[in-house]
Amino acid sequence: MPQLISPEFKNNFLKVIFSWLVRFNLALAILVLSTCFATAQINTNTPRNFLVLGDSIAAGFGVDPDESFPALLQQKVDQTQFKIKVINAGVSGDTTAGGLRRIDWLLKQRVDYLLLELGGNDGLRGLSPEATRSNMLMIIERVAAKNPSVKIVVAGMQMPPNMGSEYLERFAKVFPEVAKKSNATLIPFLLEGVGGKPELNLADRIHPTPEGHRIITEHLWKTIGPLLSSGEPK
Repeated sequence: MPQLISPEFKNNFLKVIFSWLVRFNLALAILVLSTCFATAQINTNTPRNFLVLGDSIAAGFGVDPDESFPALLQQKVDQTQFKIKVINAGVSGDTTAGGLRRIDWLLKQRVDYLLLELGGNDGLRGLSPEATRSNMLMIIERVAAKNPSVKIVVAGMQMPPNMGSEYLERFAKVFPEVAKKSNATLIPFLLEGVGGKPELNLADRIHPTPEGHRIITEHLWKTIGPLLSSGEPK
C-alpha cells in the first residue's frame, strides 16, 4: 500500500503542534501569574481589621468618642505604613459573658487582630473568676476558628483591695492563664499609670479622663506597635 503521508509532512506537522503547545503553555503561565499578582495586590490593599472587644473603658465612657483609646490607637496606626481599621466594640457595663454573646455577630467581618479588654466588670460584680476565664477562652476560640492566624492581645485588669485577698488572688490569675493557654500577648494591667490616680480619672474614679486615655494608648502601643511590625496575619 502506498504511503499517504510523507515524512516531510509529518515533521512539519509535528513542528506546528509543538509550537502551538509552547505558545499555549506560555499564555497559560502568564494568565496564572497575572491572576496571582492581582490577588496579591487586592490582599495588600485590603485593610486589616483590629477588633477591640471591651467594656466602658474601650467605649470611652465620659469622654468624646475621638478621645477614647481605640480612636487614639487608630491615629497611631494611621501614622504607620499599615492599612488597619480599628473597630471599637466597647459596650459600657459589658462582662465577659456579654462579650461571648456578642462575638458571633462581630465575626461577620474578618478579624485579623483582637484586643480583649473585658473582665473588669466581672470583678467589680464579684463574679466567678473561673467563669470569667472560661468566657474569655471561648471568645478567643471562636475568633481563632474564623481566622487561625489572628493575633490576640489580652488586656489584664486589677481589682480594688475591698474585694478581699482570696478573690483578688483568684482574679489576678485569670489574665495570664488565658494568655498562656491561647498563646496570646498579655498586657498585665491596662490601666498602668492611670488606675488609682484621681487626676487621670473622672469623678467616679473608674473611668479615665482624655489624658488617661492618652496614657493608656501609649502603654498599649508599646505592645501593639511591635506586634504589627512582626508581620501581618495571612
